[in-house]
Amino acid sequence: MSENSVTGQADDVAGRIARRTLAKRGETYASEVRRLLDAALDVMRQRGTNGRPRVADIVSAAGLSNEAFYRHFRSKDALVAALLEDGTERLYGYVAGKMAGEPTPEGKVRRWVQGVLSQARDELATTTRAVLWNAGAVSEVIGSTPPIASGRLAQLLPGPLAELGSADPEFDASLVAYATFGKLGDYVWGGGEPTDHDVRRITAFCLRTVTPADAAARASGTGVQETRSRTGGAGGTP
Repeated sequence: MSENSVTGQADDVAGRIARRTLAKRGETYASEVRRLLDAALDVMRQRGTNGRPRVADIVSAAGLSNEAFYRHFRSKDALVAALLEDGTERLYGYVAGKMAGEPTPEGKVRRWVQGVLSQARDELATTTRAVLWNAGAVSEVIGSTPPIASGRLAQLLPGPLAELGSADPEFDASLVAYATFGKLGDYVWGGGEPTDHDVRRITAFCLRTVTPADAAARASGTGVQETRSRTGGAGGTP
């Protein structure tokens, strides 16, 4: 066996061991981050809008150290930003799952509205309110404003809206999202929960925001045929 082959095998072993070590460290770090996020959520829920938790409160609840905290977050603002992103992704997955079970585009929009407004029900409203209140202090990572969940959730709507004949599904999706999240804010901060009747009314309003290609052409002063050629058809799909 040549010296080069021996060295090559040794390098392979060393690389495999190094990768295994890094994988274990990655799992440990991911677990730390999850514990910090969950602990922050619990502490915020308990305090509500009466006081913002300190880093010391969060690491104590997580059973970790300040060193572990600052290994992953440069400040409490960074943790709050991550918490908002984590909550948005959880909501995205929940709503996407509900929409997937609906065969019609109208049904998908209704499920979307129900899923978004679910954040104003029972204990979820308390948690949502507490997190958003803490997000009001965020000054790092995202400039002066917290992440916008409506933009992420709006990404679930262009498909159903295109099926409904929208001339500009992405724009109409943004209108639906702003309207629904605006109403969600009313429930979260004003108290009360959306009723089934409220969900139906908001869904009906959202469906009315869909602008067909013909109406969009008339509003812009362009010909219908020109609008359809730009959008790939009356519904904006090929």
